[in-house]
Amino acid sequence: MPSPDEQLHVLRSGVADIVPLEALRTKLASGRSLVVKLGVDPTAPDLHLGHAVPLRKLRQFQDLGHQVVLIIGDFTALIGDPSGRNSTRPPLTREEVEANATTYIEQAEKILDPERTTLRRNSEWLDPLGFADLLRITSRFTVARILERDDFQKRYREGVGISLHEFLYPVAQAYDSVAIRADVELGGTDQLFNLLAGRDLMEKEGLDPQVCLTLPLLEGTDGVKKMSKSYGNYIGLTDEPAEMFGKVMSIPDTSMPTYYRLCTGLPVHEVDALEAALADGSLHPNAAKRALGREIVTLYHGQSEAAEAEAAFDRLFRQHEIPADIPEFGADLAGEVFLPALLRDSGLAASSGEARRLIAGGGVRIDGEQVAPDALTLDGQGLSGSVLQVGKRRFIRLMQRS
Repeated sequence: MPSPDEQLHVLRSGVADIVPLEALRTKLASGRSLVVKLGVDPTAPDLHLGHAVPLRKLRQFQDLGHQVVLIIGDFTALIGDPSGRNSTRPPLTREEVEANATTYIEQAEKILDPERTTLRRNSEWLDPLGFADLLRITSRFTVARILERDDFQKRYREGVGISLHEFLYPVAQAYDSVAIRADVELGGTDQLFNLLAGRDLMEKEGLDPQVCLTLPLLEGTDGVKKMSKSYGNYIGLTDEPAEMFGKVMSIPDTSMPTYYRLCTGLPVHEVDALEAALADGSLHPNAAKRALGREIVTLYHGQSEAAEAEAAFDRLFRQHEIPADIPEFGADLAGEVFLPALLRDSGLAASSGEARRLIAGGGVRIDGEQVAPDALTLDGQGLSGSVLQVGKRRFIRLMQRS
């Protein structure tokens, strides 16, 4: 196992904060394998690179010899994490949670070392708790402490309702840390309150409190807003290789160091060298971005698929070719066609809202011709056999549904 200082150099790469840093140094100096926790509430079925950031940090812990506990929040997802919310989350059913959890686990297995990963569901210890147990645990918290949360403060000041069960979310997440005796818990910067609640509860329960390690929210392909499907700036973990590579090539040059640190499995010293080479001009940004695209596609699809994705990118952008293997999509093209619904149903847009934004931004073409920004309906006559294109990488060939 590397020295504590060597481990800290790796673990601090790309993080927002470690609270408290000296406690992590002390735990690493003990020489034992630490228990490192990440809790995920499976509230959506599809993941993007932003969701994978904490998983990549977990893999660094594993490579340094530590044990990871991935907690599927099948109980806490029924409450709904209020972090960053200005309203109560709609409840999910257990069936919805379990279906979403399957996706999380499948994606996590692409990144984590299964030999050093323990998979748990927090319903294991939260379901059996009785009312007396709940009273004992909640007595460790004060209302004033819970209301320190920025999102609760904001909603309270603005007169926006806060359901009592939302107060219990950080309590439940904190109890997860007690249940597994976590040494370290990971989360996004928006999770710091919940992580600190776990640290406080462990201390009050007579346990060695966990260290809280937060990671920045990954910026999307626009380099401005956080990566999100609702913003249309995401790179999905299940995107096709060519689409994934093309999206990476579209990120701003200034985002590359962050993507290298948060989205790849490259050793930290290699990322340090890449960042220095970009800064002094000895590495051209285009070459660095291509290498980044190959690295990310390889992680999720394999090396040969990454090479083909790069070749497809060159065919499309250097030689201005339309791909030869465009998938066909059958639609009712008789009469008037509502374009946002067509983009959504064909998979070229995640939702009708995203489709409208793409049209308004001039990102939709038919047979190479840009669709007018205000054209939401089209005459379906003559569209059969046409190539519908979104952005520079997504194509379908429209066919009249039989």
